[in-house]
Amino acid sequence: MSEDILSLIKENVVQGRINQEDEGMEEGMEGKPAVTELVQKALDDGIDVQKIINDGLTSGMDIVGQKFEKKEYYIPDMLASAEAVGAAMEMLEPHLAKNGIEPKGKIIVATVKGDLHDIGKNIVTILLRGAGYLVKDLGNDIDDQTIVDAVKKEQPQFLGLSALLTSTMTHMRAIVQSLKDAGIRDKVKVIVGGAPVSEQFAKDIGADGFGADGFQAVSVIDSLNS
Repeated sequence: MSEDILSLIKENVVQGRINQEDEGMEEGMEGKPAVTELVQKALDDGIDVQKIINDGLTSGMDIVGQKFEKKEYYIPDMLASAEAVGAAMEMLEPHLAKNGIEPKGKIIVATVKGDLHDIGKNIVTILLRGAGYLVKDLGNDIDDQTIVDAVKKEQPQFLGLSALLTSTMTHMRAIVQSLKDAGIRDKVKVIVGGAPVSEQFAKDIGADGFGADGFQAVSVIDSLNS
């Protein structure tokens, strides 16, 4: 029975359905239990929280990632699925803490100064939470010093920086330098991403990793965390 619920959670993540009012990608799903209702049922049935995350939410997003790579899904489709996972993770976080499940690591994410785009960052945040990381999202249009101060205060293992404009991505270089000036560069791994950002740019500014999209960002952070 637990496998049935987990399969349904996975399917509804792929369909991008948060609750039963949502239509989903396919016809005839409206009115049926969606991710939040199914996650609540799984909790009520005593299914292990980690199993809900791994076999339901993460498995579903793995399929979404594959569809995105094949261009079967586009950003709005991926965002719908990510929002479903985000809603589920909000429900599960108190249970993770109660069960003494430690996060895999702590990450600060931000979109740099002058850049108001946040869809990519939001997807990365949700995917990282689903992958078991504790994520503090500073928001968008965040100035360099605020980001450096947050790293000093929170002492995360990772810092994720996003930019969607060539005019704002220069802040990434400045932030890496400010971390050096503050004497904390060696205490945090910096991952950068966004439409104009490349792997070569990441190397040029001294970042530790580059994520072309949310799925790659999670993979890069996992590899740096091993």
